[in-house]
Amino acid sequence: MAQQGSIIAVFLAATVPTVIADDWTQFRGPHGAGVSQEKNLPVVWGPDENIEWKSKLPGPGNSSPIVSASRVFVACASDSGRNRGLHCFDRRDGNHLWMRTAYCEEIGPTHTQNPYAASTPVADDERIVVWHGTLGLYCYNFEGLELWRTDLGEFSHVYGYASSPVIHRGRVILNFGPGERTFMTAVDLTTGDILWQTKEPGGFSTRQPKIVGSFSTPVVVEIDGRDQIVCSMPTRVVAYEPESGEIIWTCAGLPNPSTNLVYTSPLIVDGIGVAMTGARGPAFAFRLGGTGDVTETNRLWGINKSQPDRLGTGVVIGDYIYVANADVGTAQCIDLQTGDQVWRARLPGAHWGSIVYADGRMYVTSRSGITSVFLPNPRQLELVASNDLGEPSDSTLAISDGQIFLRTHEHLFCIGQKAVRK
Repeated sequence: MAQQGSIIAVFLAATVPTVIADDWTQFRGPHGAGVSQEKNLPVVWGPDENIEWKSKLPGPGNSSPIVSASRVFVACASDSGRNRGLHCFDRRDGNHLWMRTAYCEEIGPTHTQNPYAASTPVADDERIVVWHGTLGLYCYNFEGLELWRTDLGEFSHVYGYASSPVIHRGRVILNFGPGERTFMTAVDLTTGDILWQTKEPGGFSTRQPKIVGSFSTPVVVEIDGRDQIVCSMPTRVVAYEPESGEIIWTCAGLPNPSTNLVYTSPLIVDGIGVAMTGARGPAFAFRLGGTGDVTETNRLWGINKSQPDRLGTGVVIGDYIYVANADVGTAQCIDLQTGDQVWRARLPGAHWGSIVYADGRMYVTSRSGITSVFLPNPRQLELVASNDLGEPSDSTLAISDGQIFLRTHEHLFCIGQKAVRK
């Protein structure tokens, strides 16, 4: 149930930040596609090169930064996860503007490498929403005033939570899971009222007999002339009607003999979707649209043999999928039409963060903090730069107005083209 904060109805114009057209307001940027239209981005950086500013963070976390209205937001946890915080920084100089913390008495389980701040916030030009697991959804204005909070019930999974909320037409959409309580939900962006919840078969959070769960962040796409919410669930892809939560269609193909774990978001381009599991499980492509179970009619290809472990989401450029893997430090190029591997090559380090495509280049950060920059070349891996900040990171870059924002376990960095470290 939503709890209204002390809402100030009128704000002085001087206190409202200026909206920048190329803000990065959600996980994987505009439309959740991992693609930016930015140009003239930095290619090379290091601890003493092209760092405009860096700001200390109170603790590690896998949440990625977002950028909106001259502010940078990132979720952090401290005190062994009891304090779940949202931090706001001035994008111009990295000044820490405010922090809002929710206290959790019973922290619940998580993976040792998934601290209690894995979900990325989402913003429009007035509000920021962050998911704090069992504590629920919290909404603030840009001055840090709490507007509402919504209790969605207890969350529990041995690997913790990581799915990020998205905003669509005045609604906050969230994949609440993994765990035995798993559902897609929509919450009113203005009031925090729960509009609908659609249950999805969950699963055991421990090996009884196997771990089950989806950490996938949903994407909104227009299909057959109407918007649909598409998300990869533990065994299938599901499309939901945004107004009612009704399931429009499903496409199966993700069950894994060992563990039904899905981390990546679905890749969607030109009427085709691609879903990939983690834990070395299958991947498949499908046509979008239809009603009911469209597995037999819409599946295009499937790969059931052992795949690399994947946590980060790839991108599609032209007729090829580019993805960085979590286990052996490799990048892959995959034919979108057939699913065939075109090439597979080494990148420095394993990757939990997702690839971002901008200015004709791929950017992806390894767990050791090395950001690889390479070209979308279907013939071979064409590495342009390897940029080592010397601090571990499991998050995804944010790109806005010629700058790159990178969250490590220790700092938030702003990287610029011709920057001098301050």
